[in-house]
Amino acid sequence: MNNKTLTKTPVVCALAILCCILWGSATPSIKIGYEVFSIASGDTASQILFAGMRFVLAGILTILFGSLISKKALVPKKKSLFPIAKLAMVQTILQYVFFYIGHANTTGVKAAIINGSNVFLAILFAVFIFKYEKMTWIKLLGCIAGFAGIVIINLTGNGIDMSMSFAGEGAILISAAAYALSSGMIKKYSQNENPVVLSGYQFFLGGLVMTIAGLIAGGRISGFTLSSTMLLVYLAMISSVAYTVWGILLKYNPVAKVTVFGFTNPIFGVILSAIFLGEKNQAFGVQGIIALVLVSFGIFIINKAKK
Repeated sequence: MNNKTLTKTPVVCALAILCCILWGSATPSIKIGYEVFSIASGDTASQILFAGMRFVLAGILTILFGSLISKKALVPKKKSLFPIAKLAMVQTILQYVFFYIGHANTTGVKAAIINGSNVFLAILFAVFIFKYEKMTWIKLLGCIAGFAGIVIINLTGNGIDMSMSFAGEGAILISAAAYALSSGMIKKYSQNENPVVLSGYQFFLGGLVMTIAGLIAGGRISGFTLSSTMLLVYLAMISSVAYTVWGILLKYNPVAKVTVFGFTNPIFGVILSAIFLGEKNQAFGVQGIIALVLVSFGIFIINKAKK
């Protein structure tokens, strides 16, 4: 697939949606993983260890597959070592440490809503920090529509309370900001380095740091069987494939054109959770349909916006 093809809207749409489906499947996969590996909901150290193992494996798989496809060993340039370290700190360590801490200290509804802001933040960062593009009213409207879809699909009969804590909602917001910041960093660093190299080595480095930190904090993983090991491999494949493809798309397209599809992550997460975890009421009710329409509308108008 050549560079020009990667800028065509149908191709961007198809590949970005594939990434979002993979990321959406991570939610039920992680919950099932907690069960098969006997990780308690309040055991943050073991959760971080579990995430670290996933990303170490994701890094190895990314580098291995990338090397096989390129028919040569993928080794980062010397000048890319520092950018890889910064990406590992932001995209893997900062994002996922706060992601797991936040989920342990707030409700799933509020966590999903706040985490959904990462797409809006990514576009704001691209406009005001990295200066990659300009904000328009159409982009802003698309972001608001997509975020509204996330809010609606997570509404409960009692509504949403506005209480916040740093360890809960604050941690989720930091995680979302880390994702948004990493999107701009990937676009910047991929101009001088292969996105597959960036993804693979930053996964491995970030995962290694999280694994060591989880072990030092007392985290333990047990219950390894063929099925549980395959689940861990699948989680690694999610990160390996999705982030690599996402990075390639960011290299050749405006940030907003790619990251807006991130609004579909919670939609796919809900649908796949309904299938694999039996949570059908929310996925296939009126809220789910309205949310999907809003998300689709947001994606459509942003991709119609003038560059």
